Amino acid sequence: MKKVILGLSALCMVVFTSCKEDAASKVKSENVAVAAKRDANAGNFPVIALDKTTHDFGTIMDGTPVETVFNYTNTGNSMLVVSNIKSTCGCTVPNNWTKEVAPGESGQFTVKFNGKGNGKVSKSLTMTTNTEKGKEIVKITAMVQKDPNAPVQAAGKASINPLSTTKTSTQPGHEGHNHD
Repeated sequence: MKKVILGLSALCMVVFTSCKEDAASKVKSENVAVAAKRDANAGNFPVIALDKTTHDFGTIMDGTPVETVFNYTNTGNSMLVVSNIKSTCGCTVPNNWTKEVAPGESGQFTVKFNGKGNGKVSKSLTMTTNTEKGKEIVKITAMVQKDPNAPVQAAGKASINPLSTTKTSTQPGHEGHNHD
């Protein structure tokens, strides 16, 4: 056992004393400058301030298209990037958004809703950003009512032909199969 410990100790001494190069001499000064700049900006995220997080269209008739504009301001110290805006369904379409907003500047996007539905309708839109949270959520709501002037669809009529006959199988495993 003493020989094993003595052998490991000797091996460690050889390894530690053989590395005589100075590690600090291998560091490039330009990499130090880049790392210092990166570390100075770490945690310096843009901050998005929305003029509203919910827009209520009020009461609208079914099928009436409506739209609104959401405005936002970058109150942070670095460039705000809005890379995507997605809706929960195809009836709500975000478009024309400002993709890059400098600190202190403002941007906007338009939301178009096709007005389809019945009763209270609520849709969410998710903004993908480079903020600390990474996303912001805004909502639109509306009370959608049936148009009183819309044509009423008549109920369908079913007819049964008593002269029509269908043969069915009585063999096991063939239940429900028609054999004309």
